[in-house]
Amino acid sequence: MWTATLWGLAAGSSLLVGALLGLYAPLHKRLVALIMALGAGVLISSVTFELLDEAFNRGGFGAVATGLVLGALAFFLGDLAVNRAGGLHRKRSTGQQEGGQASAIVLGTLMDGIPESVAIGVSLLAGGTLSWEFLAAVFLSNIPESLSASVGLKRAGHRPAHILGLWAAIAAASGLASGLGYAVLGSAGPGLIAGIQAFAAGAILTMLSSTMLPEAYEEGGAAIGLATTVGFLAAFTLSHL
Repeated sequence: MWTATLWGLAAGSSLLVGALLGLYAPLHKRLVALIMALGAGVLISSVTFELLDEAFNRGGFGAVATGLVLGALAFFLGDLAVNRAGGLHRKRSTGQQEGGQASAIVLGTLMDGIPESVAIGVSLLAGGTLSWEFLAAVFLSNIPESLSASVGLKRAGHRPAHILGLWAAIAAASGLASGLGYAVLGSAGPGLIAGIQAFAAGAILTMLSSTMLPEAYEEGGAAIGLATTVGFLAAFTLSHL
């Protein structure tokens, strides 16, 4: 459990890296968008070839299909509720968070990262080994997410100390989610574990397609497609070396 928690914290720590870059070394919004797209491509590849392949080998098509649909539906409904509560622009870099509710922004950002953290914990259950490709994908995708959101929060009037405290709390919650995922599912059968992995994959894919990629395209234009493909290819190559 503690190993899973530490790896979850390691993946979540990149949120602080992104926040520091956004607050004290702000990058051009187009570059941030390209990094975001690159991270999305890496994450899509890792979800496909790490999470879903492993889930299929454990539980078969039924577990994968059921978990994937339920995960997508759960994120969709949660995201809809958070958006209506004031967290719609939680990842934007242009200050739209000014009109949003702080609690909704925090909840929405936390919801974005929990599926990834749970997947890290669950991936340790089978043979006690960690998918380095998936961990790297989560780490990389977190940086542009918190970078962009931190720039927006600062422009909306939030203090840097408050913003860094927010990301530190979310990183800690990510580690806790990873550890709890390992502890709670430690005695679960392969079918249930496969379903949980697919559930996390569905939530991640829905998050990418509904938040990260649209916002990246809005800031970066057509080049976002190329950056996403490069990220996908990089993760695919790494997983097959």
